[in-house]
This record gives sequence, structure tokens and C-alpha cells, in this order.
Amino acid sequence: MVVDFRKHPSLLHPLTISHSPVSKVDSFKFLGSIISQDLKWESNINAILKKAQQRMYFLRQLRKHGLPQELLVTFYTAVVESILCSSVTVWFGAATQQDKHRLQRTIRSAEKIIGAPLPSLQDLYIGRSRKRAENIIKDPSHPAHTLFDLLPSGRRYRSLRTKTTRHKNSFFPTAITLLNS
Repeated sequence: MVVDFRKHPSLLHPLTISHSPVSKVDSFKFLGSIISQDLKWESNINAILKKAQQRMYFLRQLRKHGLPQELLVTFYTAVVESILCSSVTVWFGAATQQDKHRLQRTIRSAEKIIGAPLPSLQDLYIGRSRKRAENIIKDPSHPAHTLFDLLPSGRRYRSLRTKTTRHKNSFFPTAITLLNS
């Protein structure tokens, strides 16, 4: 898969490994996330929604059989929310508003089934991004550790300079903003 956002991309020669040609694809699944060559996450979100809807069936069945609300929330967190938040720090910033609304609609459906408020996808994203950023800061061997540079005051982190919206909505600028707030 080739990811190239230049206005005039150069022609790439066919790639061979051990005298075998490597096929070019438009998207592929990596660690459970579907990555497309334009770095849009619609196919990944569609797959997440499909899995979440399949698991919502079980939540409805448990509610129908009279499971207590606390256990329904635990089941939702373990089975449905874990699907919705799979690699959320990677794709959420670049997701379209329409896709975010579709995901949030699934959470609202779960709230109605359970009868209790659940955290929004935005809140889950913020919490997981902050936690991931804190773990990167604690680990000096992490490749991204140097991106979290403290200002001379020692209280805030230096903002990353971004030229594109794609980069601005990515994990690192967002994480630095969350840590500074």
C-alpha cells in the first residue's frame, strides 16, 4: 500500500522481494484496524459498528432475561465498549463527524437498553489519549518520547507545529493539548 498525498506523486516501480512481486492494495488490516491508502477510517469504523451491533444483541438478551443494571454496564464495558474503543487514539481524530455520530448512536442505544448513562466516545477518546501520552512521557525508550518537550517553566508541553488538518487532528498534537489543559 502506498500512502502519498503529494499533488504530483512520482511513478513507483513494482516492488519485488526474493524475486516475488509484491501486490499493491488500497487497504489492509493491521492489528485489527483497517488502514486505507487515503488514511480515511470509514471502512474501519464500518467494521467496528458491525461488530458492536452484533454484540448489542447479547446485551439486549441479557436485559430481557433480567440481569441487574450493574452487570449490564460491566458487560457493555467489556464486550461493546472494548470494540468501539479499539485503536481509538489512532482513528478518532481523523474520523468524520458523520462517523462519530454513528458510533455515538450505538452508545446511546446501549444507554437505553441498560437504563444508565455511559461515557461518550469523545470522553473515552480523551481519557485514553491522555493515558497513552502519560505512558509515553514516562518511558524514555519510546520512539515518540522526544515529541513531548516541556517548556522552560516545566509545567506545560511545547505545542507541535502543524501545517495540515490531517496532522493537527492526529494523536500527538491532540495529546499535548490534553496534557496542557
